Amino acid sequence: MPLPTSTQRTHWRDVAISAAAHAAAFIAQESLTRHTITWEEKSATDFVSHVDLGAEAIIRRVFAEQAPDIRIVGEELGGGSPVNGLVAIVDPLDGTTNFLHGFPNYGVSICVALDGVPQAAVIHDVSRGGTYHAIAGGGAFRDDRPLHVSTLATHGRALIGTGIPFKDITHADRYLGQLRRLMPVVSGVRRAGSAALDLCDVTAGRFDAFWELYLNPWDLAAGVLLVREAGGRVTDLEGRDAGLEGGPIVASNGILHEWFLGVLRDEGPAHSPQPA
Repeated sequence: MPLPTSTQRTHWRDVAISAAAHAAAFIAQESLTRHTITWEEKSATDFVSHVDLGAEAIIRRVFAEQAPDIRIVGEELGGGSPVNGLVAIVDPLDGTTNFLHGFPNYGVSICVALDGVPQAAVIHDVSRGGTYHAIAGGGAFRDDRPLHVSTLATHGRALIGTGIPFKDITHADRYLGQLRRLMPVVSGVRRAGSAALDLCDVTAGRFDAFWELYLNPWDLAAGVLLVREAGGRVTDLEGRDAGLEGGPIVASNGILHEWFLGVLRDEGPAHSPQPA
């Protein structure tokens, strides 16, 4: 497929906005009776419910009607490789555990990508409202308001987002070492339970940086494009541009990025990238 035009990207974004909005309305309605929802275990600490599955079915239906040439890769129903061909990488309910407990931090995440390159991204914040969206080369927005990452250059004032490893605790010691090095040299570290919304927080300048040792493609795909379109940087722990295959992710306002990577990799004293 040739390089997409801005018109194509805009169409894909608009389809994703519609799909996410329909799914979010379903999730919001189901939240009213969340105490009656049956939890199913994907693992000892990872859950799914009919709400995840219903939201994904809604998204699939909207894409089938409005963009049938796009293959869906979803967290719950598979769909093949996220980096081959024209695909929508979907997390129908990012923050399922939050949703099941009534903790108001969960969303719908959709990224349309072509051969592993993100073209359009949408993250709908279900409980607080608002749709974050971007197309490649078009900037990042919350609803109609343009977004930009923070301009903070002093790490001592930085607010950092993170995701605690809970599915595979073999990463725990490495993570705790990173956290110990980071805590004394920043103003705070937050873990809210939805990587998609954490990346929105970087996009909007509320977090100055974010890291997690492993994310799936549907956790990170939309957020990667949003952060970059807002002027930020997203890499792996070695500083290579993050792809959509999944793995470690480090996102920041760009100014703090090399310093942040150094702390995470334990490469000497934690100093500011430039004077305060």
